Amino acid sequence: MAVALINTVEQAGVTHARLSGEWTLARLPQPLALLEAQLRALAERQVFWNLDGIERLDSVGAFLLWRVWGRQWPAALVIPPAYRHVLERASGVAALDESRGPPERLSGLLFIGRIGMRAIKDLLGIVALVGQMVLDILYLCAHPRDIPWREFSANLYKSGAQALPVTALVGFLIGIVLSYLSSLQLKAFGADIYIVNLLGVSIVRELGPVLVAVLVAGRSGSAITAQIGVMRVTEEIDALATMGVSRTLRIVLPKVAALAIAMPLLVIWCSAAGIIGGMVSANLQMDLAYGFFIDTLPKVVPVANVWIGMGKGFAFGILIALVACHFGLRVKPNTESLSSMTTTAVVTAITVVIVVDAVFAILTRNLGMPG
Repeated sequence: MAVALINTVEQAGVTHARLSGEWTLARLPQPLALLEAQLRALAERQVFWNLDGIERLDSVGAFLLWRVWGRQWPAALVIPPAYRHVLERASGVAALDESRGPPERLSGLLFIGRIGMRAIKDLLGIVALVGQMVLDILYLCAHPRDIPWREFSANLYKSGAQALPVTALVGFLIGIVLSYLSSLQLKAFGADIYIVNLLGVSIVRELGPVLVAVLVAGRSGSAITAQIGVMRVTEEIDALATMGVSRTLRIVLPKVAALAIAMPLLVIWCSAAGIIGGMVSANLQMDLAYGFFIDTLPKVVPVANVWIGMGKGFAFGILIALVACHFGLRVKPNTESLSSMTTTAVVTAITVVIVVDAVFAILTRNLGMPG
């Protein structure tokens, strides 16, 4: 294995540079910057390049020579046909790389365009996932024995039952904080009794569903993406396909169905904890009796708000599960992709929840509001 060498001879005012050895990444002298500087010093003169002595040439050596030659073929060159093909590939890639940099005035527009194209690609992927789920549901209607009850119950337990403590704690604390801050303002206007209206509508209609959705996206959404991603890395999903098992039927559908059922129940649970926290805080801060609070709440908060909150929970559960499964199935077989897709899934799910919540607010602005 010969190290790359450069032999130069002066003949009639012309420098003959004969390259020999192996011009590969493993055999090129280090650091490459010194070798490149030596070659550039030669290229500044009239040089006759002879590559017949080269034993091996890889893409690194080809890129090095192409840069030294000023990204053009030298006037005097002797090169074997096999190495000419390597240099031609290097020249093509180099030209592509040079044309890749956009003008500064277009860089922002291109950045927005890339984000838009990525969003459209993800949206199409989720739509395709939904379509496959519909086909699986139709199949299960005709073959009820194939319903994955075990996978569904396991996901329902992990995403629903195990999330009860943290959602209750967060809801209770948010209710205390909201009640405490609101009481300071209501006392100034002598409107202490309206704390029931404020807490009831805000928690049941908005804060409860959104808080649960954020918690579930960070807790269950990331777990779903990581689980499916690990299955991609370990090729378990490919094994299912080899055995003729639908990945959406056994993996995606149980998770989506479990979150769709668990989320409305978690919303009611979190909203109840938030109202209890607000009631305790109102009693401590404003001496508002528990009996008055409980008696007034159903009068000032119509039951339509409960249905709106549960409807939001149902929609949020489906969306979070779909986003998490989509990015989990996009994981490439390496750990870096797994961590990147898990983060992207959580951020995307929370963003989608906020956008859909805004749509719900617009569509239901005249429903459930006390007269």
